[in-house]
Amino acid sequence: MSIITTATARLADIAVEKDRTDAVQAFVKQETILVDITTADGLAGTGYAYTIGTGGTSVLALLRDHLLPALPGQDARNVEAVWQRLFALTRATTTGALTSLALAAVDTALWDLRCRRAGEPLWRLAGGHRREVPVYDTEGGWLHLSTDDLVASALSARRAGWSGVKIKVGKPNPAEDAERLRAVREAVGPAMHVMVDANQSQSASAAARLAAALEPHSPYWLEEPLPADDVRGHARLARATGIPLAVGESLYSPMQFRAYLEAGAASVVQVDVARVGGITPWLKVAHLAEAHNVVVCPHFLMELHVSLVAAVSNGLYVEYIPQLRAVTRTELTLREGRAVAPDEPGIGIDWDPDALDDRRVA
Repeated sequence: MSIITTATARLADIAVEKDRTDAVQAFVKQETILVDITTADGLAGTGYAYTIGTGGTSVLALLRDHLLPALPGQDARNVEAVWQRLFALTRATTTGALTSLALAAVDTALWDLRCRRAGEPLWRLAGGHRREVPVYDTEGGWLHLSTDDLVASALSARRAGWSGVKIKVGKPNPAEDAERLRAVREAVGPAMHVMVDANQSQSASAAARLAAALEPHSPYWLEEPLPADDVRGHARLARATGIPLAVGESLYSPMQFRAYLEAGAASVVQVDVARVGGITPWLKVAHLAEAHNVVVCPHFLMELHVSLVAAVSNGLYVEYIPQLRAVTRTELTLREGRAVAPDEPGIGIDWDPDALDDRRVA
């Protein structure tokens, strides 16, 4: 029987492996919200979502107070029906980060169950386009790192066969950002993709100046130059620069992505499975992007996104930021510059229960 009998949630704090800074914040820990769902036939699935430093307990409370009590008695196979019912229960708080994160933890657990029941890996059950996908490095591109550090990391990625690297921008003077990009570009040559990420730090005028300063050094994309809710601003900037704009890590519903795509304000969609509400809406966004001839390069969560990028035909890149190695028994497989989607039934994450318990927030 696939009827849900129990659904529980827990919270674990996972420290970062190295210092991570961008133009607006420092990433000090990942508050990881996990949901465990069991069905009447004894099958179990685990899903998760995350916040960067704050809000984890709020997501946990939303799950325990409102969402999880509605799960027992529902058929775990009916993932779309469950998602819509839970969305309706929290309509007063949608669309927004807390609800989407809570829904994502449930939805990924249901997909874990769906894959285990079918005996299939996520990459195949969600679409099955290919098993290996390109990977680009962000871990060596943080804003506090020196130009020499950026260059050394980019060269290391190139030697490993990776196709791209990303560096953070948002220094007080755009000339400094341009100089850092120039140094990396000259070191790795014209063929390697070098992305830049402003983390929503720019005003409209500052973004225009930044794009003009960066453009001579051929950035592969400019990510989140403006606040995420400024669709018109991104559309104006897209018309003014030859650099493709990447957005999506701070969007929380498929309709927000629709607004960007219809306005011609995004050339790269970076939909985050946790922030958009789970695998179910993630796939809708990916297919919406495909209909607009736009590629998908999701934000963060490489351990989960590798399977989703592999599932869809317009999946282009997985972002390399290792974060779960301390709480999993396996890690992302890399082969000649490409990430390999796990082939075991489930979402592809082998959690270490003892390590999670050690980091559990009471």
